[in-house]
Amino acid sequence: MMARRALLTVLAGLAVAGGAWGTGAFRATMAGAETRIARRSSIIATRAGPLEYAIAGDGPPLMMIHGTGGGFDQGLLFAHGLRDAGFQIVAPSRFGYLRSGFPDDASPARQADVLVELLDHLGLRRIAIAGGSAGALTAAEIARRHPDRCAHLVLIVPAANLTGRDPVEFTALQRMAVERVLTSDAWFWGFATFAPDILLRTLLATDPALLDRVSPEERRRADLIREGLTPISRKTDGLRNDGFWAGTPTETAFETIAAPTLILSCEDDLFGTAETARLMADRIPDARLVVYPDGGHIWLGHDADLTRDIGAFIAGSPTP
Repeated sequence: MMARRALLTVLAGLAVAGGAWGTGAFRATMAGAETRIARRSSIIATRAGPLEYAIAGDGPPLMMIHGTGGGFDQGLLFAHGLRDAGFQIVAPSRFGYLRSGFPDDASPARQADVLVELLDHLGLRRIAIAGGSAGALTAAEIARRHPDRCAHLVLIVPAANLTGRDPVEFTALQRMAVERVLTSDAWFWGFATFAPDILLRTLLATDPALLDRVSPEERRRADLIREGLTPISRKTDGLRNDGFWAGTPTETAFETIAAPTLILSCEDDLFGTAETARLMADRIPDARLVVYPDGGHIWLGHDADLTRDIGAFIAGSPTP
């Protein structure tokens, strides 16, 4: 029923969008999205094609690897508290997102190797590596494949299939609706404009009711995450790639990770990452686990807690 309502809401919204107001609002949103990401990032050439990244802040470096639907800007948003706490944030755009390339092998392991090329380019030998959602698999692969480059590993709401069952299973109607809105900026704009709560629940796996219980700053952060999904057309390859790797039984040998590891999730994450986090904590030697009681997939209401817990973990865990 919810999927049908979501689809009908999107269709109704797009009907309105056909009018002059809708057309103007859509164009303004797209212009704003392009302005948001323009001139804030750099590109290097790698063995897998162009790689986009941005750097913000001063202090000990930390790489923040974004989640599904993101890009370097989402990585900066995820880590804004850590930047304010005195870290320098290195935020790449993963394969298929924004201006980064999309090679034939777009696996988390290949992405890990390419992000090490970025560390080489920046002259960073050994730093903290964090990954959110689908970016957690890439972060884990850096720690596993390049242990000399990862001083600390932080996995945030990790999206992975550790049980042989896809943690995000859609009905046929949901798949049709998702495919439609994720392949067109206009369709996605209609979805985000006329059904923002459904977007929060379906694509960001967070109960919209939480918005009424958190601070204005946290509501604004939720808005920024939703707004940051645009332009969706420049993220289609990355979105499909993430869907494949998050749903496929993982090939990552977590038990071989030697870096001090912190895993964070929320009990009510609708993508089920609390269970995934617990399974990862069992597999990674001496991993620390923090599961907040609520917050959904974007840890709504717990951004300050997450910043505090990551900062304390890095400060208190010796580098191997």
